[in-house]
Amino acid sequence: MKVTITGATGLIGAKLCGALRKRGDDVTAVGREWPPEVLAGRDAVVHLAGEPIAQRWNDEVKARIRASRIEGTHRLVHSLHKADPRPTVLVSASGADYYGNTGDRQVDEGAPAGTDFLAQVCVEWEEEATRATELGLRVTRMRSGPVLSSAGGALAKMLLPFRLGVGGRVGDGRQWFPWIALEDIVGLYAEAAHGGPDWEGPVNACAPHPVTNAEFAKALGRALHRPAVLPIPPHALKVLYGDMAQIVTGGVRMVPARATELGYRFRHPDVDEALRSALG
Repeated sequence: MKVTITGATGLIGAKLCGALRKRGDDVTAVGREWPPEVLAGRDAVVHLAGEPIAQRWNDEVKARIRASRIEGTHRLVHSLHKADPRPTVLVSASGADYYGNTGDRQVDEGAPAGTDFLAQVCVEWEEEATRATELGLRVTRMRSGPVLSSAGGALAKMLLPFRLGVGGRVGDGRQWFPWIALEDIVGLYAEAAHGGPDWEGPVNACAPHPVTNAEFAKALGRALHRPAVLPIPPHALKVLYGDMAQIVTGGVRMVPARATELGYRFRHPDVDEALRSALG
């Protein structure tokens, strides 16, 4: 299979390139520009490019987050229109933030979108990707939760305070944390690229057993053999991260209903084992 991956130098993209090549695929890795010639003659495109979410937000950063996803995907679909011959599959990144803060309400792929900044970015992002169906492509939208890897992402940013013994839950810790192991997010993207017509529409990319923030903090403390008893006040996160603090103080109780229905077998369904694997 011939696959082009945008944003291929990121945490997920780099691992996905390796996994697909191991399967025997011909992989073309590109950054944030994709003229029609890098798409022509390919079987599938996996679209991962986007401004990192995990940084202190201000108006300029939020504009980059929005533009890189919405305008970037718009440009990609425009290039797909011009590509000849055209790919038949587009697997586009999205996020668990699509649902907003769900509290204790469990959500699968049929749940409505939220109304906050990131939720609306995800809505418009997915709308741009879905336009590729008008070109005859099968489109999968991967709504990913936080990826567990010591090499980057949410977990990497948590490691220092926990290793120093000053890590713990955020606030009361009751907010849900829809985590996924790096190996499983890569596995889901690979299955979506190779899969048949049923791999279409939204797919929640998270482990089958979500945990609360407090449960995750305890699990990370166990994995690092450190205490995890010092709660982090939400206002401290606001000082550190600006508006981005909302994605830590809120939560999404998301389950991978579609992936389970399609028969995907999670390599790391348990948070303790997944953290040991990520940190090993």
